[in-house]
Amino acid sequence: MLVELVAFVVSRQHAFEGRPQDGPRPDPESVARTSIEVRAGLGIVGDRYYGQKVHKNAAITVIDAASLDEVARVLELPEPLDPHLTRRNITLRGFPIDSLAAHRAADGTRVPGRRFTLDSGTGPITFQANRPANPCAWMDEVLAPGAMKALRGHGGIRTTPLTSGVLHLGPADLTLLD
Repeated sequence: MLVELVAFVVSRQHAFEGRPQDGPRPDPESVARTSIEVRAGLGIVGDRYYGQKVHKNAAITVIDAASLDEVARVLELPEPLDPHLTRRNITLRGFPIDSLAAHRAADGTRVPGRRFTLDSGTGPITFQANRPANPCAWMDEVLAPGAMKALRGHGGIRTTPLTSGVLHLGPADLTLLD
């Protein structure tokens, strides 16, 4: 299915440290990118979580831009939200990405996350969806008061890249593999 890759974030440092009310640490360089290089099992080249074993199942975060549109609508904000402020690595539009996360079934059994590919024209990259990327109190500080609550259940997913490749902003194909 056709989606749009609308924002990429690659940050060498963690900006959300300390108390949210003190504000995020400033980035020494812009975190916005027009393309990203993904490496299997490692993450995004240049990102703070690249190659971190502790973040193997959360190397790359993906969020649906429609979730941010809904936050702006619910909070009656005058302008759309900047997807870069969420610090999610990939923001896409056109697919409910949260539906791919691992979860518990009604009977309590664990349902694994789905596998999917993204291809912006240079070949597909396969991702394993893992747990949800739950919003935190920082969202109230960097997006708008009430954003954390408004994003519950729609804060994106944490993924592991299973193959390597490059993604570019713009149109892309998303394919569900299982």
